[in-house]
Amino acid sequence: MSPDTTSALLLSIRVAALATLLNAAVGIPLAYVLARRRFRGRGLIDLLTTLPLVLPPTVTGYFLIVLLGRRGWLGGPVYQLTGWSVAFTWYAAVVAATVMALPLLVRTAKAAFESVDRDLERAAYTLGRSELRTALEVTLPLARNGILAGLVLAFARALGEFGATLMLAGNIPGKTATVPLAIYTAVQTGEEPTALLLVGVLTALSCLVIVAANRLGARAT
Repeated sequence: MSPDTTSALLLSIRVAALATLLNAAVGIPLAYVLARRRFRGRGLIDLLTTLPLVLPPTVTGYFLIVLLGRRGWLGGPVYQLTGWSVAFTWYAAVVAATVMALPLLVRTAKAAFESVDRDLERAAYTLGRSELRTALEVTLPLARNGILAGLVLAFARALGEFGATLMLAGNIPGKTATVPLAIYTAVQTGEEPTALLLVGVLTALSCLVIVAANRLGARAT
């Protein structure tokens, strides 16, 4: 493999792993709140969380540019103060992958939390457990397999992210070019062996992820 191909593979794995960790930190608590709480604005949060799942990735990428670009609502002030912008860095690829994968984790984890028998949680409350301890000691273990399935799917989605990454991070070989972007470049430049190799690797990883998610989902039911 060429250095650019190896770099794309390593970058994709790094981006997908970090995006999955970020999704776990944000998505699991968010899924719990959506599954167990009723509050004003819940529908809006659910809508915003699910939106990247149905919007074209390039549209999501455009929103990320408006938010985080050098002239963006958040990115603009940061750039003026520090001279640094997340756009067109590998961090942007992590951001794009996180946003695009979050809906899969939240929806899967939310369903897992909702499948937990509420009577078991009420029993924990009667024994003096707080809601936090009940969530950590009762709800989370019982929903574990469903949550793990959601994390696996989120990893796969982050690994295959293309459109939003292209918009926010660009396609810079050796810097922001992930495997999907490298495949696109290889096809455009006529490098069929490289494209075939990367397609085979990504397909094999996706198959492994699907098998793992199905097994975890079966254990959760």
